Amino acid sequence: MCGIIGVLGNHEVAPLLVESLKRLEYRGYDSAGIATINNGQLDRRRAVGKLVNLSDLLVHEPLAGKSGIGHTRWATHGAATTVNAHPHMSGKVAVVHNGIIENFRELRAELAEAGIAPQTQTDTETVALLTRAFMDRGMSPREAALATLKKLDGAFALLWLFDGEDDLMIAARKGSPLAIGHGDGEMFVGSDAIALAPMTDRITYLAEGDYAFVTRAGAEIFDAEGRRANRDEQRIDLGAARVEKAGYKHFMAKEIAEQPVVLGDALRHYLPNGQLNLPEGLDFTDLDRLTLVACGTAFYACSVAKYWFEQLAGLPCEIDVASEFRYREPPMPKRSFAIFVSQSGETADTLAALRYCHELVAKTVAVVNVPTSSIARECDIALPILAGVEVGVASTKAFTCQLLVLAAMALKAGVDRGHIAPADLDEHLTTLRALPGLMNTALGCSEQIEKLAERLAEAQDILFLGRGPMFPLALEGALKLKEISYIHAEGYASGELKHGPIALIDRSVPVIVLAPHDRLFDKTVSNMQEVMARHGEVLLISDGKGLAAASDGTWATLKMPSVAEPWAPILYAVPAQLLAYYTAVAKGTDVDQPRNLAKSVTVE
Repeated sequence: MCGIIGVLGNHEVAPLLVESLKRLEYRGYDSAGIATINNGQLDRRRAVGKLVNLSDLLVHEPLAGKSGIGHTRWATHGAATTVNAHPHMSGKVAVVHNGIIENFRELRAELAEAGIAPQTQTDTETVALLTRAFMDRGMSPREAALATLKKLDGAFALLWLFDGEDDLMIAARKGSPLAIGHGDGEMFVGSDAIALAPMTDRITYLAEGDYAFVTRAGAEIFDAEGRRANRDEQRIDLGAARVEKAGYKHFMAKEIAEQPVVLGDALRHYLPNGQLNLPEGLDFTDLDRLTLVACGTAFYACSVAKYWFEQLAGLPCEIDVASEFRYREPPMPKRSFAIFVSQSGETADTLAALRYCHELVAKTVAVVNVPTSSIARECDIALPILAGVEVGVASTKAFTCQLLVLAAMALKAGVDRGHIAPADLDEHLTTLRALPGLMNTALGCSEQIEKLAERLAEAQDILFLGRGPMFPLALEGALKLKEISYIHAEGYASGELKHGPIALIDRSVPVIVLAPHDRLFDKTVSNMQEVMARHGEVLLISDGKGLAAASDGTWATLKMPSVAEPWAPILYAVPAQLLAYYTAVAKGTDVDQPRNLAKSVTVE
């Protein structure tokens, strides 16, 4: 995750910017930069690698000024180069940005018609170019920034600085957190409160869709509709914390909301310029089998991926719970890959399974969130999921990022084995890239889900049903609910209902049906009708076509946007997570640190 800092100060700002950026190093980065205004002139310094490189550069090429912005960048779209590093400048505009501008290619095309060409490979530069174009038409910095915001699609946190305006920063957030810090005749902006800790403990978090005009006198904050907004100022004790909730009540809520951003980051890493970008050594051509090993939520990610590898690549795939795997001493074909999925990269059972496989298979592959972890180091190939720091014990954004990386691997396997033609691959990649936007839409159901959760919180037992790759998602939805609400919940394949679990159905057992309108939809609806015939209360989660066909008689419905069939589990993870979250909130349980659970299980 990238880091943002901005300062309108009373002292030389460059040292403050660098110090704040150091507090954001935990996010991961491979370049950094700052821009300042001195005597009305905007200038910048950028460097690849660690912040010490930027510090060294500033010794030899200092930047004066009492107003500035800074950024740490993790390269996704565009390599880690000085040219691609933030801040981006065009004319009298400098910009830093977290997130993804989904329509930057279309915007570039518009700018090209006006004779404005990009100088970098990044989507962020488009923001600076657009703002400059509006200012060239005679708009003020405030007018130009707002005109730019109206043209942007995606999830982002943005901070502008303008030549000749040493008492103005403009900040905006949509899907990516941004905080304003208050000082004595000084003002600050940061991607989270950690960056602001050296300078202030008085923080105002921007809400979703907010933008703000920041001067040394304070901040004028407006909501997404352009109405003046009053956001609470909070006193924050930053001494004991390395990460903050950024205005959310719980880390889990924040991490659910971050999914469009981090999924966009992962997409730009593995699908740069719309092409698959996986390590050359990851060749599935001559394999006889895959074995996927994981624990908990990561195991369910593997269970979804089994469908993808077998359907898209014709590659037999076995999945195993890590804690059982090595003790049954399974035979491992030499012409196979063993794939190990772990958020922390330190899960003891998974690490033990990896060590069992090391000399038995052609390659071991890690899918992890911590690229320096033990599992990543010990595997032949390590694929980071790029979810960023995940604090909540109940994994959310790590799960969907794991699915994204596994989906990219399945597509690579399909291409390698001749099961996916070039035209079909292009279609799959296009539908994958649409997921961040669809997730933003799904997050819009939060208020409706919060109301439904009041009823779910009264239940003692809840069932989740799904078919095909939605079956593992039913298992994951049940796990989330169990983890944080302590309600007994089970996930079942819809077709298995009549083989035993239907005995549990009565008016007191809510049944959550995950059913996009796909080729298995009619069969799922048939099972749902069996539930309703026995007075079960059904919550149907489907798209518009599915709800139009099958909502009669249900207790409640949730509408999801239409999504390409293979990737439905990634999108439908959002309502499953939100149902668990709001049910736990309604019950008053400890959402982020549920009893008896730890974030990283490092003992068997």
